Amino acid sequence: MTLLERIQQLPLGYSEVFYEKVKYGVTKSEFNEGKSYKVYASALGGNNFISLNYYCTSQREILKPCEMPEAKVTHFLENYISIC
Repeated sequence: MTLLERIQQLPLGYSEVFYEKVKYGVTKSEFNEGKSYKVYASALGGNNFISLNYYCTSQREILKPCEMPEAKVTHFLENYISIC
């Protein structure tokens, strides 16, 4: 599954997921008719967070982490577990 597909699996607005056995509150916003996203996830009861923007252009998709390594953001997107 691609990073875009993982982002799209998150519901708009607020939701909660598990990541590395910790519950995170996640807020996802969608812009430009689904061509860009902002995702912010914060560990509930902790101080870890994930922040990113994702852009879909006519030529490519661009992941822009916010003040953190791309590997941290990618690992989160690839490994979060949705809470039903």
